[in-house]
Amino acid sequence: MPIFEYRCRRCGQVFERLWQGPERREELRCPQCGAAGSEHLEKMLSRFASQGGTASSDVSCGTST
Repeated sequence: MPIFEYRCRRCGQVFERLWQGPERREELRCPQCGAAGSEHLEKMLSRFASQGGTASSDVSCGTST
């Protein structure tokens, strides 16, 4: 189940929402001020963690070997 992050344009509150099924964005409400709908709530780009990188794949910082 995806987790989305939203920001309320009315009060500035940032919150997360776990979507569990066929819910509509219009049903979403800000937990602080109660603003609802796409005119008040902005879906944010969330950062995520990736797996698989190792220190050996890092580029050296200009040091000579």
